[in-house]
Amino acid sequence: MAEVVLRDRLKTADLDDRVTVDSAGTGGWHIARDADSRARETLEEAGYDFHHSARQFQPDWLDEADLILAMDLANLTDLHNLAETYGREADHIALFRSFDPVAPADAEVPDPYYGGAEGFVTVLAMVERAAAGVVDHVSSQMTS
Repeated sequence: MAEVVLRDRLKTADLDDRVTVDSAGTGGWHIARDADSRARETLEEAGYDFHHSARQFQPDWLDEADLILAMDLANLTDLHNLAETYGREADHIALFRSFDPVAPADAEVPDPYYGGAEGFVTVLAMVERAAAGVVDHVSSQMTS
């Protein structure tokens, strides 16, 4: 969901031709699978154009990406551990919701998979708030 929303927000900010957004998990169990149908429905009902195929995070992205965002603390830890394992800097790895102005410190995007459709709506609202902050951050980094 975050990838779709972030792409949309970057397009609205006219930054989509200068910023690449990718989504990947730290584990390989979902590789090449489509998103949950409830996520797809929630995004489409909110007016987002949706395309997705799951992939696994690759260590070389630690060097290629200017910003790497984790949805939860477990994935944040996995990414920091990966950076340490490969001797890479981790200062560009952050929690996605750290860009949400109303989120508390260390706020996570919860995985709505085991709940009902309403959980996906709640997550979409969180993602939309944080995505606005990510776009502001990226924009400010590009002008400084």
